[in-house]
Amino acid sequence: MEQTDRSKRYLNPYVGGVLLGLVLLAANFVSGRGLGASGAIKSAVVSTMETVAPQHVATTKFYTEYSGSHDGGFWHNWLVLEMLGVLVGGFASGAIAGRLKWKVEHSPKITSKRRIIFAVIGGILFGFGSQLGRGCTSGSALSGMAVLSVGGFVSMAFIFGTAFALAYFVRKLWI
Repeated sequence: MEQTDRSKRYLNPYVGGVLLGLVLLAANFVSGRGLGASGAIKSAVVSTMETVAPQHVATTKFYTEYSGSHDGGFWHNWLVLEMLGVLVGGFASGAIAGRLKWKVEHSPKITSKRRIIFAVIGGILFGFGSQLGRGCTSGSALSGMAVLSVGGFVSMAFIFGTAFALAYFVRKLWI
């Protein structure tokens, strides 16, 4: 039997999808709400601002909409713990499979610096879009679709539709 390179082993995507579905089901069953990274970031930002600049929070509409739901700090919001679990779990998975390396994967046609710049720009645009769309892919699309929300299906269609439409223009960053 042929040995596979340990650094290339990944979880079967179908198994991963089923596991993600089970986690989403458990989140809805246990907490009454789905998953979402942008909610964790928002909770951490609002709680931090309440601690650092309470006067600013009291006079800014964005913060006042969310400040009442974060009593006790962001550690009491389970989405923050979810995101910490994602980070720790991803790190542990990479360590166990031998994939932790200080390198930037990119096409030979571009530099690491350019790849990082475009990744940061993409992350900022996605974060901004998640605020406009009232949730990220996991919060708006996956959790929305799990409860058969029309908005969840529309979000998923626009997320993948936009990615498909823009892929031609940014493909040189990967291939």
